[in-house]
Amino acid sequence: MQFRTFTINSYIGAQESFHFARKELDARWPAYSHDHDYYELFLVEQGMARHRINGRTETLPRGSLVFIRPSDTHGFQASAEYGCQIINVIFRTETADHLFARYGEELGRRFFWVEGPQPDTFLLSGPRLERAINSSAEMQTARRTLARIEQFLLYLMTRVIDYAIILPEGTPRWLVTACQAARTPRVFRRGAAGFVEAAGRGHEHVCRTTRKHLGVSPSAYVNRIRMEHAAMHLGSSDRPILDISLDCGIENLSHFYKLFRDVYGNTPSQYRKFHRVDPVQPG
Repeated sequence: MQFRTFTINSYIGAQESFHFARKELDARWPAYSHDHDYYELFLVEQGMARHRINGRTETLPRGSLVFIRPSDTHGFQASAEYGCQIINVIFRTETADHLFARYGEELGRRFFWVEGPQPDTFLLSGPRLERAINSSAEMQTARRTLARIEQFLLYLMTRVIDYAIILPEGTPRWLVTACQAARTPRVFRRGAAGFVEAAGRGHEHVCRTTRKHLGVSPSAYVNRIRMEHAAMHLGSSDRPILDISLDCGIENLSHFYKLFRDVYGNTPSQYRKFHRVDPVQPG
């Protein structure tokens, strides 16, 4: 396959800070792969993509968000069966350098600054995917300013990505499907049993594979999602804590308190008090 280097000045003017594209991918591989002198991220909005990246070919389902570095060599192809639509945003290296210089301690060696042969890839689903799509779509008509691209990138990295599924190299497709399913109340209310059923594999095999690729057990993975669901309701409603616990599929309130404290560092009551402080009409 032939190779090219793409340049940022081919896509944006001197006074612009980013380029936005929303497009249908072709079902054929491009005639050449490419690297570039800019940073890039893309989100699989619909369908499924085949992504050839740094000598490896991977299948990316809907909700995949990939942070591409300038040195990454890659190319796209839509799934022949499902097609593929992506959202693509590119921006100057100076912008990434500024963000890392200012927020590097918080962002760490992740996202555009991950070390290793493959770029950081995340799988979004449910409300997180909707947030990513909506915030990305807003960029289509936004002024192409530095403030706008920095605000967008920080929102993705600090509000959308948090607790998303990281897709390590070689993650089985069935495990990706189970992780997506675990974001739905129908599955996470059943705990690890719901996760295993969604995986469609034997219990022991699911446990081994989940630990290998995600670094946690199915129970720990599902409980993280349950507590995120609980935190959302604690911070936005006056529902009794027992009702929220039951809505997470946890009947033992003491166990619910322990799980919540393990994740957030305080009790559900303390979390609610802190996140419901009203600066306009304080009690």
